[in-house]
Amino acid sequence: MAGQLAITDPRSPYFVDGPQRVKDVQAAMRAADIDAYVGSRPRTLSWIADVFIPWRSYIVIPTEGMPHLFSFFIDCARLGSETWIDAEHIFGYVGMPGMEPMPNIARVLKDEFKLKRGRIAYEDGISVYTPEGYLTRYEYEALQSELAGFELVDGHEIIDRLSLFKDQGTINRFREAGRICDIGHKAVYDAVTNGGWKNLTETAVAGIAALAMRQAGSVSEWNFAGLNEIATGWRTALGACTPPTDKKLAAGEPCMFDLHSMFKLGLGDHSHNYLLAPATKRQRWHADNFVALIEYLLGAYRAGKTPQGLLDEIVAVATERKCADFVLPAVEHGIGLWGDEWKVGAEVNQAVPYWTDREHVYQENEMVIAAMQYVCQEDGIGFRYENPVLLGKTGCEVMSKFPLGIEEIS
Repeated sequence: MAGQLAITDPRSPYFVDGPQRVKDVQAAMRAADIDAYVGSRPRTLSWIADVFIPWRSYIVIPTEGMPHLFSFFIDCARLGSETWIDAEHIFGYVGMPGMEPMPNIARVLKDEFKLKRGRIAYEDGISVYTPEGYLTRYEYEALQSELAGFELVDGHEIIDRLSLFKDQGTINRFREAGRICDIGHKAVYDAVTNGGWKNLTETAVAGIAALAMRQAGSVSEWNFAGLNEIATGWRTALGACTPPTDKKLAAGEPCMFDLHSMFKLGLGDHSHNYLLAPATKRQRWHADNFVALIEYLLGAYRAGKTPQGLLDEIVAVATERKCADFVLPAVEHGIGLWGDEWKVGAEVNQAVPYWTDREHVYQENEMVIAAMQYVCQEDGIGFRYENPVLLGKTGCEVMSKFPLGIEEIS
């Protein structure tokens, strides 16, 4: 019964307190002497509005009161039916004179927020994936032209810092998304075993997983790098981003199945690897190395560690096993609600701005994707592991429970 409650009901296991999140942002704004916050990133929109927003949109937050949500006019009715923000604070824009977003955002700032001058925060930076959503130069200049006498300042770290720690409702969403990924992996395993792989392509495997996960409650194979990422044979050695192709699964080859689910904006992301018989001793050596590294990594994740420290530990283990040349230099990436798949940490003054803070000290209730790539292009083999983990004092909880291992399938 509890699972059927609306997520706006505090009794729901998936409840997140949107109004309180806004109040937390407003407190941070006041501390930073910011008079209004204009958020444009999908991660910000998801974290504040708690609704799937695919269009270029903006959330405008005053120092007190309700946020205003601006989105493409064709989707505003749906957004109003799904977000906790009331319809009076949702506005549509369209490419017609007087209906563009920036002049209307400026109007709200001046007429409704009663601002005559002040500091307006926007979101700036860089990311390795396309849909980060930072304000474009055109948008910045259009907004600045409407706000003579105002100062525009980058304030993205406010959201990044507040969203770093996951509340119980968000954690429960990730747990469910992880369970759904496990169902996808079970469906794939059932399909490829007992010679079933002989009739499959990478794309077919992606579809088998997607159908099973959708039936289990997933609403999207959300990943920005190719939905469900499937690679077999030499393609497993290409590294990250392997959208499925029409390549057929073949005997004697490795397989990497990287599945993605989404449940109430919580993201599932789990990779499992196989060897299709007959496997060689060299393939088995690579596979055993990889499994040992992941076992070590999952045992090492906990509050108090840093990304760089964990990487140093993994390199030491890989060096001892004489496979360090095959380990790509990363052990994680960030994770939050839909649209948040980037940096770890939220510091402004770090070695490389906007990227993962390698010296970020993990704390309880942070989540990251435990992620490793093992690649030997010379042997045409590679493995990937990804799994959201919740960090605790003495260890971590993995969201996907599908057993770790690299089985040989006949």
